[in-house]
Amino acid sequence: MAPTIHYYCPCQSVDSAQTPPPPHMASSSASFHPLHSLFLCEECDAVRCNRCVSIEVSGYYCPNCLFEVPSASVRAEKNRCARNCFSCPICRSTLQVVASDPPDGGDGRPSVSLSNVGEPPFFLYCNYCRWDSAEVGITFEKPTGLAAQLQKFEDSAPESLEFEKLKEHFEPFLRTASLSSLSHVPSTSSHHLPTSSATAAASAALARDVPGVGKYNPHVRSRAGRDRTANKDEMPEYKSRMEIGVLGQLGSEGDGSDVEALRRMEAAEEISSLEQRWGNSWTTSLRTSDLRPLRIPLHSKVSKRCPTCRHILIKPEQKAQSVRYKIKLVAANYLPAMTVVLPHAQVADATRRPQAKVPNASDDRNAGAMMAGKSYPFHLALTNPLYDPIQVRLSVQRMHVTALADSTAPEKARRTPFAVSLPTSSFPVAAFAEAWEYDDDDDMFGLEDDELGLEVGRTRDKDGKGKVKTVGILEKRANVTVVGGEVVIGKEARGHVRFNMLVSYTYRSDDPLPSEDGAGTPSRPIVKTPEVKTFTFYTVVDLGPILPREEKVDPDTIL
Repeated sequence: MAPTIHYYCPCQSVDSAQTPPPPHMASSSASFHPLHSLFLCEECDAVRCNRCVSIEVSGYYCPNCLFEVPSASVRAEKNRCARNCFSCPICRSTLQVVASDPPDGGDGRPSVSLSNVGEPPFFLYCNYCRWDSAEVGITFEKPTGLAAQLQKFEDSAPESLEFEKLKEHFEPFLRTASLSSLSHVPSTSSHHLPTSSATAAASAALARDVPGVGKYNPHVRSRAGRDRTANKDEMPEYKSRMEIGVLGQLGSEGDGSDVEALRRMEAAEEISSLEQRWGNSWTTSLRTSDLRPLRIPLHSKVSKRCPTCRHILIKPEQKAQSVRYKIKLVAANYLPAMTVVLPHAQVADATRRPQAKVPNASDDRNAGAMMAGKSYPFHLALTNPLYDPIQVRLSVQRMHVTALADSTAPEKARRTPFAVSLPTSSFPVAAFAEAWEYDDDDDMFGLEDDELGLEVGRTRDKDGKGKVKTVGILEKRANVTVVGGEVVIGKEARGHVRFNMLVSYTYRSDDPLPSEDGAGTPSRPIVKTPEVKTFTFYTVVDLGPILPREEKVDPDTIL
């Protein structure tokens, strides 16, 4: 498994310090995310993830014809496209409208799909699997407005009529209950949780009185009993349009007709698969001949807001044809991208490729793995996405390993099974620029090593002999800086080498702001000094599993 780095979102933190949980806990994985899936709020200066942002629907559209559907008609159209957009019930391809007299291709099927020409009746045809709606008895009198014509078949279905009667039965009670629940909601809640129309509707639904269940009140139990009987009296008894035994005749309850169809089945294609039956809202017959064309479901464009300050993080353009964003505050545009590699694993992969054609299973398992009782270097590459150079400081969060069962366990058992070394001083990462903007080596590699007081690459010991440097700055190119670290693994270590790392970076804006007091002249304005900003975030670094010593056994030596 390749080493990974994930970024921390503090939305699930319970303390005010917003520190990440220990990485050895299984529940900590829910707090760390890849960089490409995170957002950053400029107002709060905080990282946000998809779990904590507030989502609002910006608009609806059909993914087939890209027609923008008004929000008022989405519910009336049952979240389906109201135009000539249908999907094949067999292969889910888009169906086309053809006339009943297309040219014969020799097999009784139309060889090509025609436009809206010819004589009625018209039917839907699939160019991929050659399925047509005439096989199930669905034809149309005109080639336009097919959704309205097909809606007649759906509305006349017994299940649809039963559902409409259920809505008419419960609608008065739900309207009364929603109004009463909204009147009991405290007004102070609006100051803590900003609500939208969807959030208010969901809150009202959750606060609604359940028929037959009174609200719990330990002081007034008799009143709760009276409320429960009152709710029962308010709800009239519902009578179904059809008897339960009639549902078996619809072929949707696994009755004898489905069993008989399975007995007489000659080919597997006669029985519809679960995926084909999953899209049907009502009838779920097993026979392929009972499948009906489906109106294509609508898609939506959503906006995302910060849950604390309600600042917009993501806002797409309203047009369905556009894939651009009006506002796009993703974390990858603010936080440095980090990657980690193990040099010894790369060397092991390079040497294993030109080996024999039949690899050894033991070699594949041990190659590149970290053994207990040894130390390994690793490389961290930081890429600066900002147009200003940054100064980065890395620090490892101290991890406390608690005893599992016995608090009297020796101190050695509670120690961290590995130790991580990182550069203690801050190091620069050059600003982002286009490739052609790096005119010389000074711009390409940022600051000189003499200005930093650091030596890159090699150091010299007392004897004057050079040795490879493992901790410190290893390479600088363009807006990427590679630093080295080292991990020392204990002899009794188990599990994964996983640790939390605090990343702090500081930068100064090259565009100074004008003075607020308005002093100075137009020819000689007074400007402020560049503002210094610091941002801090946590990451979790997973270098991979630790292979215990006793497990490295050559299977050829075992008799």
